[in-house]
Amino acid sequence: MLFEHSVKWSSPTVCLEALQALRAISHNYPNIVIVCWEHISASVYGILGIVFPEAPSRNSSELGSYPSAFIGEKVLTAAIKVLDECLRAVSGFQGTEDLSDDKLVDIPFASDCIRIKKVSSAPSYEPDTKDHDIVNSQACESGTKQWCEAIEKHMPLILWHSSAMVRAASFTCFAGMTSAVFISFTKDKQDFVMSSLTRAALHDDAPSVRSAACRAIGIISCFPQVSQSAEILDKFIHAVETNTHDPLVSVRITASWALANICDAIRHCVSYLPSGCTGSNSQLIISLSECALRLTKDGDKVKSNAVRALGYISRVFKCTPLSRPQDTSVDYMNHGTESFSSSGDPKGFHSCQLYSPEDSHRMEKMVQAFISCVTTGNVKVQWNACHALGNLFLNETLRLQDMDWAPFVFGTLLQLLRDSSNFKIRIQAAAALAVPVTVHDYGLSFSDIVQGVEHVTENLSVDSNSAPSSFKYRVALQKQLTLTMLHVLSLTSSADHDPLKAFLVKEWKNYFFLDFFFFTDSILKNSLSAFEETCQLDDQNKSIEDRKTVMISRAIQSLVEVYKEKEQHASAQKFEELKNKLWGV
Repeated sequence: MLFEHSVKWSSPTVCLEALQALRAISHNYPNIVIVCWEHISASVYGILGIVFPEAPSRNSSELGSYPSAFIGEKVLTAAIKVLDECLRAVSGFQGTEDLSDDKLVDIPFASDCIRIKKVSSAPSYEPDTKDHDIVNSQACESGTKQWCEAIEKHMPLILWHSSAMVRAASFTCFAGMTSAVFISFTKDKQDFVMSSLTRAALHDDAPSVRSAACRAIGIISCFPQVSQSAEILDKFIHAVETNTHDPLVSVRITASWALANICDAIRHCVSYLPSGCTGSNSQLIISLSECALRLTKDGDKVKSNAVRALGYISRVFKCTPLSRPQDTSVDYMNHGTESFSSSGDPKGFHSCQLYSPEDSHRMEKMVQAFISCVTTGNVKVQWNACHALGNLFLNETLRLQDMDWAPFVFGTLLQLLRDSSNFKIRIQAAAALAVPVTVHDYGLSFSDIVQGVEHVTENLSVDSNSAPSSFKYRVALQKQLTLTMLHVLSLTSSADHDPLKAFLVKEWKNYFFLDFFFFTDSILKNSLSAFEETCQLDDQNKSIEDRKTVMISRAIQSLVEVYKEKEQHASAQKFEELKNKLWGV
C-alpha cells in the first residue's frame, strides 16, 4: 500500500506522507529493507525522474506563489531520505556522532558503564540473534550491491540537482556509508564519492549543501583506507578548512566537527602515514593546529569541536626534552585571552624545546587554548577540554613534570572534579587525572591530586552540587573515580612526600580506605557474577576482570608499603589480609 501511494504523483501530499512512512519503517525495521530493495529502488528512481515545477530561492513571501513547486521539492527530498535510510540499513550502519577512544572498552571499571549513544540517523535496533556477526557480514555484502546501484542509478539525478534541498539530502546519503562498503568499491567509485564531496564542499553556492558535504567528509575521513592516505587527507582538510571560514555558524559547526574527526583519524593512523608527514611536526599537523586554534575563538558550538581537534593534535605533536633553564618564570593565572608571554620568547615552553621555535610557540598556544576553554567555555566545551588535556598528557615526548603550566592545569581539573555540577565534566576531569603514568609525571601536584580525588570519592554520595540531568551519569562517575583512585594510590609508595603519607595514615584511621576497597571488591565480584550468570565470560571480558583485580591489588600493596614505612604494622596487616582475600588465598 505504501509503495502504491508513494508513486501517486498526481497527489504529491499523499506521496510525501507515504515516503515518510517508508522511511520510518526502514529505520525501525531495517531487516526488511533487503527484501524490499527492488521496490524501494524503483519507486525512488521513478520519483527522481519526474520533472516537478522548479522552486525558486525560498523567501517566506515567495512560497505562497509556488506551492506545487515547493511540495514537489519536498517529495524529491523525502524520496532521497528513504534511499538514505535504506542504504544505512542494508550496510549495517550503526551511527557515528563524536568518535570515542577505541581503547575505552578495554579500561577496567570504565568499560562496565559505556553508554551506546543512539543517533537519529542510525537503525534503532539490536539483533536478536546469536549469529548477529554473520547477519552484519551479510548486510555489508548486500549493502555494497545496493550502494553501487545507487551510485550508478540514483546519484547522477540528484547530486547536481537545481534544488539545494535535494542536493543537501543527496550528500547526506554519503554520511551513512560504512567503511566495509567503501573499501569494497572499485577505485573509480571511491574517487567518485570523494571528488563529489570535495567539489560540493568547495564550490556549491548553498550553505546547506556545503555543510552536508563536510559532515560526510567527517565520516569518510575516519575510514582506515582514507585516513592512511596523505593525498586524500590533504584534499579533505583543504575542503573542511575552507568551510571553517564560512560566515554562517551552521556551516562552521559542521566543518569543525569534521576537522576534529580528521584529527582523530590521524591520531589513530599516524604510524601509517609517510615518514615525511610524521617524523616531525609536518605541514599537515601544523595546518590542522592553526585551523583548530583559530576556531577556539569562535562560538561555543564551534569551540567544542575545535578543542577536541587540538587534543588529538597535542597527543601526536613531537617535542624533545632539554635541560630546564633556571630563569623560567611565567604567570599562568592570566590564561583567559592573553598569551603566556607577550614577548617573542615563548617562556612557557623553555623546558620542552620542539623541533623549531615556531613549533614551540604553537604548542604554547595549544595549552593556552585548553586552559581558556576549560575555564570559560560552556558545558560541552569544558567536557571536550578535559578530554583534550587527557590527550595532551598522553604525549610521550612531553616531560609533563617540567612544564610550568602543569600545576595550574592539575589544579583546574581538581576544581572541576570537585565543584562542577555536570557529571560528564567531572568524569572527563577524573579520567584526565588518571593519565600520567608515574609519580614524577604529576610533579608537585601529586599529593593534592591524591587528597582531592579521595575527598570527592568519599563525599560523592552526599554531593548536592549536581544538576538533575547528571544523575544518569552517577554510576559512570563513581566507576571513573574508582579507576582514578586506584591509579594514584598505586603510586603513593613511590612518592617522597611525608605529609601525603601522614594523610594516608589518617584516612586509614577514618576507615575510608577499608570502605573504599570493600566497595571496589564488591564491584569486581558483582561483575564476575553477572558474567557467569549469562555465560559470557569470554577471553576479553576475563582479561578486563583480571586487570581490575591487578589494579586493586597494586593499590593495596602500595598502601601496605606506606603503612610499613610509617610503622603502622597493624594497618599493613589488615590490608595484606584484604589483598589475600581478593586473590582467594
